[in-house]
Amino acid sequence: MFPHLPKQSGYNKRLRKAEPLLGRAIWTLAACCPSWFDDLWMTDATPVPCGMSRETVKRSDLAGHANYGYCASHSRYYWGFKLYLVCTGDGMPVMWCLADPKIGEREVVAALLDNNHHLIREGQILLADEGFSGAEFKKLTASKHLRLLRPDPKDETYRNGNLGGVRQWIESVNQTLKGQLDLERHGGRTPTGVFTRVTQRLLAMATAIWHNWTTGVTSKRSLIAYDH
Repeated sequence: MFPHLPKQSGYNKRLRKAEPLLGRAIWTLAACCPSWFDDLWMTDATPVPCGMSRETVKRSDLAGHANYGYCASHSRYYWGFKLYLVCTGDGMPVMWCLADPKIGEREVVAALLDNNHHLIREGQILLADEGFSGAEFKKLTASKHLRLLRPDPKDETYRNGNLGGVRQWIESVNQTLKGQLDLERHGGRTPTGVFTRVTQRLLAMATAIWHNWTTGVTSKRSLIAYDH
């Protein structure tokens, strides 16, 4: 019907087909780094916007998958997904997923841990922010031999204190993805496309971390050498 419309590039098609390979590449690189054997993991969620206008929301192939959410750090609403990431202390991805922003964080991370239970070692510590409080979530992590470590909310009995700069430490990983790897400008237009392009950015970060370990760079998540 529209013979003169340009077709999608071969690059995009190959990228979508390579999505399972991207994940395996991340785990292969992660297993080559000393941090893979650390007892400490971190987890957090960050917005992945997919559209700004009402017309985009109506016509997008992401309708029925993406949803509206609120980004507290920017004090604004967005339409898209949330990226949930469990990573090592240096930011190396261990497990990740995209989810509807309206689904509770604890519910999503619980499902993520359950689907990747084979990666969990006994005695593993999961460092999270205070949004992951709750007896049910703590019970679930304990059942998977995970020790949940998070700052104490103001209305709770003292357990761990405020854990210093935990929030900044966790947020710094998300900032690398957003500030240097353009996570929020992924360009995906379908569920598979968005997930693939997000995984592509995680692979870029994983590759940099692996290379920095290999070459002895002090800051393992530094991307300065790759910005030129």
